[in-house]
Amino acid sequence: MLLTIDIGNTNITLGLYEGDQLGPRWRLATNHERMPDEFGLQFVGLISHVGRQVKDISGICLASVVPPLTSKIVEACRRYLGADPLVVDAGVKTGVRIRYEDPRAVGADRIVDAAAVKELYGCPACVVDFGTATTFDAISAEGDYLGGAIAPGIGIAAEALFQRTAKLPRVDLQRPPNVIGRNTVHAMQSGLLFGYVALVEGMVARFRKELGPNMRVIATGGLAEVVAQETDVIQIIAPWLTLDGLRIIWELNR
Repeated sequence: MLLTIDIGNTNITLGLYEGDQLGPRWRLATNHERMPDEFGLQFVGLISHVGRQVKDISGICLASVVPPLTSKIVEACRRYLGADPLVVDAGVKTGVRIRYEDPRAVGADRIVDAAAVKELYGCPACVVDFGTATTFDAISAEGDYLGGAIAPGIGIAAEALFQRTAKLPRVDLQRPPNVIGRNTVHAMQSGLLFGYVALVEGMVARFRKELGPNMRVIATGGLAEVVAQETDVIQIIAPWLTLDGLRIIWELNR
């Protein structure tokens, strides 16, 4: 049984694989104040809660874009799960050639996503990740990671409206009755949801001009399904794409 862990700025996502099948999975809030013992006890509790045992874990594969938490979670895995994680970093086989000007500047999660897309969905492809940031990643027909685009995430935009204005409230991201909002909440929801839909459609069109008409579009991240319901440019919704990529990379490095 393989445990995969993706440490993001907003969420820590975990999943258990038996073979190539993803079983139980969890999203946890990223908390910089937690200590290794707290992470370790939480991981043990989650695994036990779904009827699995720590001794059944044969490996752990981890990707992180939060360096201060990486060492804490590595220590938690070592002490409570009895295994040293494979941390996706320089020197780890990913099956993806990185064509970025500085390969070390690319977030590990973006390369892991590229590995999953190359193996599972085919290339060329654009991966749209609705995380803390909304990222667009370009993967060539040969499966190379070319680069991409980074925009503020929907959550960041919503919070900025609330914090930087005197009268706008904090709102839940959901579909308003109409594009033209008749009250402040609906107007904000329209701008956030349909504004980001337009962003996705526009960026996908521009990526397609560079990657070619056969480019596939895969959406991942917590808000992928919400946005995908409002546009037909997203062909595949893969909310656990990064976990799939971690499984693939683990197998490449065994």
